[in-house]
Amino acid sequence: MENLNTYIEHTLLKQDATESDLIKLFNEAKEHQFLGVCINPCYVKLAKENLKNTNIKIVTVIGFPLGANTTETKVFETQKAIKDGADEIDMVINVTKLKDDDKDFVVNEIKNIKTACENHNLKVIIETDLLNKDEIVKACKYCIEGGADFVKTSTGFVKNGVGAKAQDVKLMYETVKDFGLKVKASGGIRDKQTAIEMIKSGASRLGTSSGVKITE
Repeated sequence: MENLNTYIEHTLLKQDATESDLIKLFNEAKEHQFLGVCINPCYVKLAKENLKNTNIKIVTVIGFPLGANTTETKVFETQKAIKDGADEIDMVINVTKLKDDDKDFVVNEIKNIKTACENHNLKVIIETDLLNKDEIVKACKYCIEGGADFVKTSTGFVKNGVGAKAQDVKLMYETVKDFGLKVKASGGIRDKQTAIEMIKSGASRLGTSSGVKITE
């Protein structure tokens, strides 16, 4: 498969990442013409500065990695990220509320954050490592109802978690495809073969810190 770079959001969300690590990420994104970079919110301005005059999307994460912040906090984070120059928002769903089947809470939170996104894409990380198949379908349906643009597999931060699995990506794709949503696979995508498998399963975006290795 050609043009894998056009699927990749080159990702650096490590707690101990330094500014020089981030500059390296931005330079790699430019060199390999990745679709985007995915970084923590406090580095959005740095990304904007380093990626000006490029088409590389600046993606940031909200309520990361647990998703358990209050909705008001997530909304504020989103508004600030957009103001700082983020092109897309990847929010973490409230997994507890999802498991407790508090549909109103989950759907309303997604709606509120989508409103804060204005006309920018909202991806909802459902954290598949913590869900069974029925819960994955339920999460996707809540994302449809909430007005999200993408459903996303993982944060990559679940202890002993696998991250994106092809069967989960396929299940998510089959659930959302008729409603105009897309799928982002992220977590554990470290080689070309896995990347291609995710795309074949229905992913139109890949979140990975191994983008250089995958494309080279």
